[in-house]
Amino acid sequence: MQKDNKVCNIEPAARVHNVSEYYFSRKLKEIATMNKAGKQVINLGIGSPDLPPSPRTINTLCQHARQADEHGYQPYTGIPELRQAFADWYKRCYKVDINPDTEIQPLIGSKEGILHISLAFLNPCDGVLIPNPGYPTYSSVSHLAGARIIPYELKTETGWYPDFEAIEQTDLSGVKLMWVNYPHMPTGANASMELFEKLVDFGRRHGIVIVNDNPYSFILNDTPLSILRVPGAKDVCIEMNSLSKSHNMPGWRIAMLTSNARFVQWILKVKSNIDSGQFKPMQYAAVAAMEAPQEWYEQMNDIYRSRRNSAGEIMNALHCRYDDNQTGLFLWGKIPEEAVSAESLTDRILYEANVFITPGFIFGSQGERYIRISLCCKNETLKEALNRIQTHINNICIWK
Repeated sequence: MQKDNKVCNIEPAARVHNVSEYYFSRKLKEIATMNKAGKQVINLGIGSPDLPPSPRTINTLCQHARQADEHGYQPYTGIPELRQAFADWYKRCYKVDINPDTEIQPLIGSKEGILHISLAFLNPCDGVLIPNPGYPTYSSVSHLAGARIIPYELKTETGWYPDFEAIEQTDLSGVKLMWVNYPHMPTGANASMELFEKLVDFGRRHGIVIVNDNPYSFILNDTPLSILRVPGAKDVCIEMNSLSKSHNMPGWRIAMLTSNARFVQWILKVKSNIDSGQFKPMQYAAVAAMEAPQEWYEQMNDIYRSRRNSAGEIMNALHCRYDDNQTGLFLWGKIPEEAVSAESLTDRILYEANVFITPGFIFGSQGERYIRISLCCKNETLKEALNRIQTHINNICIWK
């Protein structure tokens, strides 16, 4: 006898109500529906490099993947060769000494690292300083950890750097973590040793762990910097880095964090209970990727420099203002004063010209009057996006 199907009165955990589906997850589903209807949307929203890793990286992956004994579970701390390669990379490119045995933790992507770090340091109701604008995952993961979010504003007047005087006037009792991200996403503001020195000093004086998320330092940037170059920074700082952007490996999920041995061990306790080690052939391939010569980085940057010029033409067509000195994979621009909002502008660009551009509001209230264009597509695609926008410009521009 068939029973009636009834929906049980089951509620999700409270933390589920504190976060929403990731903006890009929702928007990509909408774009997929448009593409099914034949719209052929040009996606200038997400920073997923479209260029391949170095040929040696791919060859190394293939070579090791053919080995019968390299397909099993791997150590949570990664193979020794990978940890040594990360240490050599930091020494060569950032002038930072790292103990590969105790001060490095490989990660399955920086996004996962944000979760591991948050769970390792934050108790419910502990405070966490989060940049506005900034990467949305800092906030969403903090909500999942039950932390108390304290935004700190970044403004163009301060070069998108923290206003330390304003932060010092904030009630910092119970604050455990501060997320920073230089070179900065989404604004493209570059790092400086003066900034890093101020952050280390701030963290020391207040007993706050400073976490610098550093995946963009090789892109359109001649002087990669690490916060760990500041003397004594390891005592209070953690730095995450990734091969996703710098080495064109976003889908490979190869990243790392580095800090003092005690911090690394605490994070390992969390990580080892959540995920497992990475595919061994990919770890060997990551070693090859980090051994790329300087010429390889320069070749990538020549491509991105040309694309940034094309993205600038789109900004100009939309009467947006932007800084020519931005670093990273995006171009960040301020919309005209006459425009209603960045969201209304980008929605009209999507629906009228079938071009997806990211509205800055998703990065926080300080991004509400900005848009972001990704450089992760060919120049021809950027030119086509410009042509579509120029064709529909009268319908796109919604004024107050």
